[in-house]
Amino acid sequence: MASRQSVRERIARRAAREIEDGMIVNLGIGIPTLVANYIPSHLHVTFHAENGILGTGPSPAEGEEDPHLCNAGGEPITVVEGASYFDSATAFGMIRRGYIDITIIGALQVSEKGDLANWIVPGKRVPGMGGAMELAQKAKKVIVLMNHTNKDGQPKIVRTCTLPLTAPECVDMIITEMAVMEVEDGILVLREVMAPYTVHDVIDRTEASLEIPDHLLNMS
Repeated sequence: MASRQSVRERIARRAAREIEDGMIVNLGIGIPTLVANYIPSHLHVTFHAENGILGTGPSPAEGEEDPHLCNAGGEPITVVEGASYFDSATAFGMIRRGYIDITIIGALQVSEKGDLANWIVPGKRVPGMGGAMELAQKAKKVIVLMNHTNKDGQPKIVRTCTLPLTAPECVDMIITEMAVMEVEDGILVLREVMAPYTVHDVIDRTEASLEIPDHLLNMS
């Protein structure tokens, strides 16, 4: 069985393939922060953080963290040459004006129509929604990275979200340790199955209805 860290890295590595040269990309807390580690060196990609940085880089090596550099979740980061710093109002202005090409974020639930719930479980204390609401509505593409099921084994990809929504019908792609799915015209389409899982495994652990195309990619 793959370790928790290798599963997270596998999901992040797959997500990095969606990023193209010249894009401005926002990375959410958790698994999404790892995506910056898998961008090919020949691509020029600018990473954006809501706390006021444009030009964040890969995660620092252990012991080389700069206490003055962190992302919106407080996790240590690096910056690339030419990075700029500004206040959160400017950072959110970039989001609201639609300058973010892709946002890669986590989720608690995603519905088959692409509704996103990723900020609160009722009754539990949380720091707040952060920039998720703006990013979900204004980024040109929304990619969700998450485990396929929650810690109790319940599906996180559901027919209808039961948790409070962040934004309706905003998710374009979901990447889990089991599969890659896309939302197309309100229909959830299975695109890739991650080894060692099968199509049956994905269907069995997904509450939402899935459209299964004739040709699927099997990813190692």
